[in-house]
Amino acid sequence: MEVGCGSGYVITSLALMLAPLPNGVYYIATDISPHALRVTGETLEAHGLQAELVNTDIASGLEKHLAGLVDVLVVNPPYVPTPENEVGCEGIASAWAGGYNGRTLIDRILPFAAAFLSPRGCLYMVTLTANDPCDICLQMRKLGFASRIVLQRSTEEESLHIIKFWRDPEIVQLDAKQLFTAKKSVSPRLMVPQFPRLPLWKNL
Repeated sequence: MEVGCGSGYVITSLALMLAPLPNGVYYIATDISPHALRVTGETLEAHGLQAELVNTDIASGLEKHLAGLVDVLVVNPPYVPTPENEVGCEGIASAWAGGYNGRTLIDRILPFAAAFLSPRGCLYMVTLTANDPCDICLQMRKLGFASRIVLQRSTEEESLHIIKFWRDPEIVQLDAKQLFTAKKSVSPRLMVPQFPRLPLWKNL
């Protein structure tokens, strides 16, 4: 599944990569722009591929149908820091306008990803250094996901990262244990537990 498919290049590339798999794969691509969906359809068709194309904001309306069922979710969001009034504007600028710190849409996508991914599912997201990838990983950690940077590319103008997220039961267990320990040791007058710092990245 791809959220914000744009030209369809990413979902098409993913489908070509997974084509050798013996079992059938069902592809879904969403975009708020009808024009983007038309272009995505043309890109897929040019490579002899098909996907369900859904005109929606991120993945609104698909929660009941896809909750816990998506094995691979790819997102190349609008991540460029811009004024908030440029987010979702008409025209090509909507493809990159990400609002404050480039996080306006990214922060909205994270809960959808957590809800849609299957127990073995993975999210691959493109981010910019200005998006504060470390904080994005912290937000996903709160939802029970481990993460690591799988690819990084830098130019004179920007530094891009592709971050992989996956469910990690150990994170949930550790955080629950830390909370229990903190509650036992905290002073009755100070009800703000101090948590030990844990590593964000996990090597596969």
